[in-house]
Amino acid sequence: MKDTGSLHLKVQEMCDCFASTDPLKEMSVVKDDADIQEAALKWLALAALHGVNNNAEKISITRSDDGNVTVTAKYRKTDLPSPGAEVAEKIIAAVAEIGHIEGDKGKTPLALGIRDSSIDLNVKIKTKDGGKSVTLKFPE
Repeated sequence: MKDTGSLHLKVQEMCDCFASTDPLKEMSVVKDDADIQEAALKWLALAALHGVNNNAEKISITRSDDGNVTVTAKYRKTDLPSPGAEVAEKIIAAVAEIGHIEGDKGKTPLALGIRDSSIDLNVKIKTKDGGKSVTLKFPE
């Protein structure tokens, strides 16, 4: 059995580390990171921070079967910076591991500590038309 707790802890540590940065700027360069697994966890932390800072309802990352990646946020119709295909694949895998989601779909709560407070996100993975999607839903 894999130790998924450490992935969750790393995401929380990155939330703390990047709390005072511009998440969108950092998200736009994550695809250039040498360590793809680390980049995936960094992107998750940055997406959570962006959602909290900008009152997002949800943020979704979708990788189609042909490898195209789109990231959208529901609070306005805007695409967010893509982490690239390799990092997106690791993001989806990390969320599945952290949330113990097996198969083509599933959802679970994800508690993240950010500095001196915390947030409970709802995380959902779904497969559609050969692609996979991860959605982070923020509380109202």
